[in-house]
Amino acid sequence: MILVFGGTTEGRKAVEVLEEGGLPYYYSTRSDGQKIELVHGIHLTGGMEVPEMIQCCREHSIRLIIDAAHPFAEELHRNLVFLAKHIQAPIIRYDRIYPPHDKDLIWCKDYNDAIQQLETNGIERLLALTGVNTIGRLRPYWEKYEDCWFRILNRRASHFVAKANRFPEERLVYYETDDTKDLIGDLQPQAIITKESGLSGGFTEKVEAARQAGIKIFVVERPNYPPHTPNPQNVHIETVNGPYGLRRAVEKLLPEFYPLHSGLTTGTCATAAAIAATIRLLKNEMPEEVPVLLPNGETIQVPVGYGERLRVGASAGMDYAYCIKDAGDDPDVTNGIEVRASVKPADTFEIIGGEGVGRFTLPGFDYPPGEAAINKAPREMIRKNIKEDMRIIISVPDGAEIARRTFNPRLGIEGGISIIGVSGIVKPFSEEAFIDSIRKCMNVAQASGTSRVVINSGGKSERFVKALYPDLPPQAFVEYGNYIGETLKIANELDIKNVTLGVMLGKAVKLAAGHLDTHSRKTTMDKAFIQQMLTESDVLIDMSNITLARELWDKIPHHKLQDFATTIIRHCAEHCCPLLPNGNLTILLIDEKGKIYEV
Repeated sequence: MILVFGGTTEGRKAVEVLEEGGLPYYYSTRSDGQKIELVHGIHLTGGMEVPEMIQCCREHSIRLIIDAAHPFAEELHRNLVFLAKHIQAPIIRYDRIYPPHDKDLIWCKDYNDAIQQLETNGIERLLALTGVNTIGRLRPYWEKYEDCWFRILNRRASHFVAKANRFPEERLVYYETDDTKDLIGDLQPQAIITKESGLSGGFTEKVEAARQAGIKIFVVERPNYPPHTPNPQNVHIETVNGPYGLRRAVEKLLPEFYPLHSGLTTGTCATAAAIAATIRLLKNEMPEEVPVLLPNGETIQVPVGYGERLRVGASAGMDYAYCIKDAGDDPDVTNGIEVRASVKPADTFEIIGGEGVGRFTLPGFDYPPGEAAINKAPREMIRKNIKEDMRIIISVPDGAEIARRTFNPRLGIEGGISIIGVSGIVKPFSEEAFIDSIRKCMNVAQASGTSRVVINSGGKSERFVKALYPDLPPQAFVEYGNYIGETLKIANELDIKNVTLGVMLGKAVKLAAGHLDTHSRKTTMDKAFIQQMLTESDVLIDMSNITLARELWDKIPHHKLQDFATTIIRHCAEHCCPLLPNGNLTILLIDEKGKIYEV
């Protein structure tokens, strides 16, 4: 069982990640006001001391602790380390994303240092954005200088803290009535003081408002994590700063929590290999893991390895680093491949596709024909992670062979696999990944200049339908798998005017019932609805002994097959045509022998 200590933005994000597991967990907050909607989670409220935490963990068989508390909650962080050590459980620290320490800010080690620096800089008018619980810590300053205001939440608990510290009520300002920019304009302080609270704590907005006003900015640095405790090395702690990293850490430390595990895109693997190769070149170091900044701003640790000088190809004579593609539980033919990178200093930043990386031969991609099949998102990932000007060569041993088992030949990507990935992470059996591949195929189809795009569930139905359209280019035929609705929506977004939908009976009866995603995980054959369509077609057969829809081809009298097909196509059109309002949709029903029915 997992116990989350939340009450923060990170706590809410942690809940979203854990809900994907579908198993129960516990979510602890100090007050009822921090409760959030949970489906599988169980709320625990009220502050706990270490003995109560230990008892709670024993009662609920806690095996993993997620510390998603505020970065300045030092006492809680220390208590959780003690707790983890006592119950012999690991900790995942869900931290925030922090901007760099810009030099125009005045950084303070703690509140005593902040008071000293405020006085050294002659600050007598101050707007404090550090929260109500810091009033006591800054007392020596505001007792000396009357023009000091604290912004607090306008709620009873905050007023109680301010009153207990005897802070003048008239110098309290509130979040509800003013933002930072307005407050600075009204109060005209010489400076603001804030905490290094990270992006989710509004740090950037506060700093930018003060910069625009031309006033000084004092920042109290966040405490070190893990906190100083006796023998903290006996506690296993993993730190993450985003949802993907959290899920991967849970999968590692408590594998059974998720029925399916996530993986890495080839783009992330290429980025990790490039980072490792750069570190090796510039620092002569070979770490076992490297930090990879993902497109969403979080950083994950990715395992890497190293190889000796390559003898052939664009990177001949260069040492390389590699990353083994981990697809998780997503069915991906690239799982286990080795993605390599070799680097050398250059006058400009350049990414080159080496052995096993395909090349675009058709329009419709991020880059023109002739370019290496390394998509825009992975290129941007590599650039953001490597600041130095480098010539980076990405290669994939056996990539050409692997590519034959992918969509690449049909897309016009030749000579190897493509380096892809939008988020950097592959969720198992990801709808997003499959739909993204459909979108790429539709883009290529449109760029081919075809007068019609033909969408099919797979190779079998496509083979039958191709005979009807012998003059269309290969790129005009696109597989939708189970995502009929999403494919039609993409066609509408791309303003494709003529679309043919080829569908076999098993998917057709689901589509006719309104199921635009026909995967067996989402829907099953509705015998009652099929019986209704048989009645509409004036066909009298018993559905009770039929297990698979395709059995109907043998059960229905031959002279009634067209009537039944017409009924199915009509129902399918009711659900599909509205998704292509500006185009013409032709629906073809295909039997097991390849005969095609249309209206």
